[in-house]
Amino acid sequence: MSIIQVNNLTFGYEGSIENVFENITFNLDTDWKLGLIGRNGKGKTTLLNLLRGKYHYQGTISKHVEFDYFPSEIHDKEKMSIEIVQEIAPNAEDWEIIKEINLLKADAEILYRPFNTLSGGEQIKIQLVGLFLKGNNFLLIDEPTTHLDIETRENLVEYLKNKKSFILVSHDRNFLDKVVDHIISINNTNIEIQKGNFSTWQENKNRQDNFEIMQNEKLKKDINRLEVAARNTAKWSDKVEKTKYGTTNSGSSVDRGYIGHQAAKMMKKSKVMENRIEKAIEEKTGLLNNIDRNDVLTIKPLESKKKQLIVADDFQIKYNNIPIFKPISFEVENQDRIAIVGKNGAGKSSILKLILGQEIEYNGQIKIANDLKISYVSQSTAELKGTLREMATEYKIDEGIFKAMLSKMGFSKNEFEKDIREFSEGQKKKVLIARSITESAHIYIWDEPLNYIDILTRIQIEEVILKYKPTIIFVEHDETFVKNIATKIIKLAY
Repeated sequence: MSIIQVNNLTFGYEGSIENVFENITFNLDTDWKLGLIGRNGKGKTTLLNLLRGKYHYQGTISKHVEFDYFPSEIHDKEKMSIEIVQEIAPNAEDWEIIKEINLLKADAEILYRPFNTLSGGEQIKIQLVGLFLKGNNFLLIDEPTTHLDIETRENLVEYLKNKKSFILVSHDRNFLDKVVDHIISINNTNIEIQKGNFSTWQENKNRQDNFEIMQNEKLKKDINRLEVAARNTAKWSDKVEKTKYGTTNSGSSVDRGYIGHQAAKMMKKSKVMENRIEKAIEEKTGLLNNIDRNDVLTIKPLESKKKQLIVADDFQIKYNNIPIFKPISFEVENQDRIAIVGKNGAGKSSILKLILGQEIEYNGQIKIANDLKISYVSQSTAELKGTLREMATEYKIDEGIFKAMLSKMGFSKNEFEKDIREFSEGQKKKVLIARSITESAHIYIWDEPLNYIDILTRIQIEEVILKYKPTIIFVEHDETFVKNIATKIIKLAY
């Protein structure tokens, strides 16, 4: 066990008006299993790169371990996978490598295949095995679950539960709850560390937010009351002061000493009230700074007059004339929220593309109602470009509402004029979601919409779907999202 100490860390990108971090201080125990959370754009990957020494910064980072980063940089992807592991962990024995691969529920034969022929999930496993076998290092694991199916995520859960010494960036609440024992949260004004998993952090955060909101309301009332009292006292003091040269106290002569004494008392009382007001305002300004307001998103779905929008019977997608999953039958009606689940490569995205009108081979029957307006969120963000205004014009949506949705998801106004290609992957996915919920449609078809999107925004998206009840067909590997949203689940099996 050793301690990683970060003291007065300050960093900003060249040309940026504001710093990403300002005088941040915290300590980490290298035996901890930490989950790193925060809104997209708050600096999670930046923090990992600062720990690695990738950027010049002010302050100090003291440590007695080596930092290693996932995903690893693989220079020759045509090499055998076991060679990749040995390059990362030169001292690892073959039996150790095989043991770790078995712990990840992977067949040892993948070690003897070229790295570039492995699936995305298999490549992740190869890299993690190498990094954990390296020894005397502290791992910085950046979003390992992106695009992974639920079964592969569970394999990673079981593997990481028995490891330690890492920071894990993940937006999967279920994954974090099962794996980590501490949470690092990048807030609006600081970085905070709490013992526990995501759920315990969220409970504590909600409790603290509610306390600050109540305290803020109390201080607002106190300030208003004190300001009224101070104004009245000041008026009274002025009025008494003016009588010093023309008013009698005893009735026979002007008692200037008495009146001056009374005026001074009232002025002193007024000053005390001013000080109390200033103190209350100072306390109030220290509140609410770290509250992430999950502003409510909106969506205006269209309801079809037809009861059945899509009907499939003994349906199978085919590749090269070979069915890739067992026959399925399902119906889609108004306000159905249907999750399609299955392993990577099972044909989930192909079903969505077929509904969208693409030429896809299939067996059985699938009937889609005429004149359905569909809003689609693609798995990929590669084709996004141009400004938000240009996107609003292209899709004929209200630019103001579109930008308002993005603002509620954490976008700042200075990002509204940027080219979308400059956005992070999480921000690009938010653009796709915001565009979709701004569209009115009979069916919303979303293909892995939550990739790279932060947890707070995921909760916002859940809330808007549950409130407005659009008809939606989606593919998503976030178990919590599926559990909270889906009214029907279509499982694809080989």
